[in-house]
Amino acid sequence: MKNYWWILTHCLIAVLFVGCSEEPSEIVDSYIYVQKNGREKKDWKIIWEDNFNESELDTTKWTKIPPNGADWGKHMSSDEQCYDLSEGKLYLRGIINPDTLSDPRPFLTGGVYSKGKFAFQYGKIEIHAKLESAQGAWPAMWMLAEQKKYGAYPKNGEIDIMEHLNFDDIIYQTTHSYYTLELHQKDNPPHSGTAELDVSEFNTYGLEWYPDKLVFTLNDKVTFTYPRVKGVDPSQWPYDQPFYVLIDQQLGGSWVGKVTSEDLPVQMIVDYVKVYQ
Repeated sequence: MKNYWWILTHCLIAVLFVGCSEEPSEIVDSYIYVQKNGREKKDWKIIWEDNFNESELDTTKWTKIPPNGADWGKHMSSDEQCYDLSEGKLYLRGIINPDTLSDPRPFLTGGVYSKGKFAFQYGKIEIHAKLESAQGAWPAMWMLAEQKKYGAYPKNGEIDIMEHLNFDDIIYQTTHSYYTLELHQKDNPPHSGTAELDVSEFNTYGLEWYPDKLVFTLNDKVTFTYPRVKGVDPSQWPYDQPFYVLIDQQLGGSWVGKVTSEDLPVQMIVDYVKVYQ
């Protein structure tokens, strides 16, 4: 009987050890998921998700993006009219500002990010969403560095999973870094691609992130790949650190152009966000 319990105990320990070793991530500071070495050849395992099934935004996962001086962020607002959760969807809206006496900005926009609450290094992200079109509408799904390993922007890079302009029937998928913006190395390798889509439908915008490449997808099909290149300036690859997620319905700017008020409100409808490693 003694031997039986010894064998059973050690079998249970072995099972627990194997189970723990199957976890895809090392978790740092309780919210940063760093993919374990060797996971690239294994099946994806979901590590974080939001299906927006609650009546309010899950503030353990998301923060409303505050306004900032950048082209994309000058109209960001926490105004409730820019947000809604219903029927398992998150609605992020760009609207005409109804009260320019207390806030002189002509437009307000809604957006969320996971900064300080969730970040990951390597893996796959999928965002299932529907875009609406308007002159001056600039919805985006993108990622920025959580810890700023290399200094101030753009040294830590930017990953644009999806950007859509106005009434286009394409999206842009892009990488930005010191290498592309300051050293102007946008073709060695090409740092951006486009993909056609039916903007009136829900689509799945994705990124598969490996130690040596960024693989952009649309509806599970590869649309653009940005590889790590040897023998060039090291600023070409700042993508070896954790990044957080931003999703926002932007309005106006030098790239998208002026906003046509008659086209507003406009919104991005997000069904789910899923991250795998």
